[in-house]
Amino acid sequence: MVTGDANSRNRGGLLSASRRGLFRGGPKAVISGVHPSPRPLPRRRSCRPMAGGRAQGSRRAVRLPEGGRLMAPASQLLALWALAAVALPGSGAEGDGGWRPGGPGAVAEEERCTVERRADLTYAEFVQQYAFVKPVILQGLTDNSRFRALCSRERLLASFGDRVVRLSTANTYSYHKVDLPFQEYVEQLLHPQDPTSLGNDTLYFFGDNNFTEWASLFRHYSPPPFGLLGTAPAYSFGIAGAGSGVPFHWHGPGYSEVIYGRKRWFLYPPEKTPEFHPNKTTLAWLRDTYPALPPSARPLECTIRAGEVLYFPDRWWHATLNLDTSVFISTFLG
Repeated sequence: MVTGDANSRNRGGLLSASRRGLFRGGPKAVISGVHPSPRPLPRRRSCRPMAGGRAQGSRRAVRLPEGGRLMAPASQLLALWALAAVALPGSGAEGDGGWRPGGPGAVAEEERCTVERRADLTYAEFVQQYAFVKPVILQGLTDNSRFRALCSRERLLASFGDRVVRLSTANTYSYHKVDLPFQEYVEQLLHPQDPTSLGNDTLYFFGDNNFTEWASLFRHYSPPPFGLLGTAPAYSFGIAGAGSGVPFHWHGPGYSEVIYGRKRWFLYPPEKTPEFHPNKTTLAWLRDTYPALPPSARPLECTIRAGEVLYFPDRWWHATLNLDTSVFISTFLG
């Protein structure tokens, strides 16, 4: 477990969440870039200012070991869920873009959302009430219907299926990377999360790829209109299966918009380090740790739906859990 003073356990091999600083490309990132001009996506950082940098060297596609997969089913239920999902290739209902919604046994939304939703927020209100204080969910500030249409399963595979993408493990530090064609990820690895898998056994599509390769898609995205003085936006685009997510981490401020699906968020202020294990998935944390938390130790939480945008301030701890197969994009203010 990582608790408030985990730094004392560093010598025993458990890295300190509170002292190391934990950066993951937002809920974790797969395709990075900026608007309007490219710059490196911010990477993991300590308490020092964030450093920029994109993975260097060639990105030759590599195959997973034989039998390797993103999330091997742990039960017959999960197996049936995955088979049912494969039976829906690309032609899904208009509302889900052909991506698979939550299936049998899917995780439910929270009983009560504890993050404010605002549909009429002005920039002055944003700066005074939220930018440096607490998260907020923004509604109706931008129209990304064109971008949403381009993010359907069919269109993304047609446009980017042969592009090599870089996957990262879904744990707090995420050092391991795997390169493979986007189509292979979508058709073979985009399965519901196995509840028994550890974070370093789960590959996640969100944040390490070249902006210019996806520029034809990103130019249709309208980011939230509220910026912060001295920052510039960097995009991270991701697609992940139901039950997947990233455990607690923190980084600079930013936004996360859901394009398809639903994403459940758990957030703590910088001074309140959550209790979690950096190599256990958010799904495992929700099952094993969350139920025992007293009300005073519960995080802020809410499920973000398609078309909504969550803003999170600098250094706020957060973990994410995709309730459906989800398509999402983050705008980091670095």
